Amino acid sequence: MLEIGQSYQYDFSFNQGDVEAFARLTGDTNPLHLDPEYAAQTPFRRPIMHGLLGASVFSKVLGTIFPGEGTVYLKHEIEFNRPMFVDVVYQAVVTVKELGEKFTAKIETLILDKESGKVTISGEAMVMNRQKVPRFKA
Repeated sequence: MLEIGQSYQYDFSFNQGDVEAFARLTGDTNPLHLDPEYAAQTPFRRPIMHGLLGASVFSKVLGTIFPGEGTVYLKHEIEFNRPMFVDVVYQAVVTVKELGEKFTAKIETLILDKESGKVTISGEAMVMNRQKVPRFKA
């Protein structure tokens, strides 16, 4: 069962092929993500990953690892704090902040640049899991 304060970390990275596949899948072919010459003219100086590609790791973590199987994503508020780049190791950190009614949990979600520790994505998710979240009555 989940408890307030429980946390889980997951290291990951994406490569340019992943970015290109995400662009094909979503239709977001913004050259900022795909064209090095275009991106060189921006403040980022190189292509950046789609923010939602970076944040998509939370679907894997919450749905298959922590809390895992049976988890239903109810809501997720996300802030994109810094750009993310391919072939950089990041760490997703999820921490249980509150346990609610009807098997729900509020979970803080962060993505950190593993080397610098800087936060690239921050947010808060609400999930439901009947097997892993205790049921509290109002």
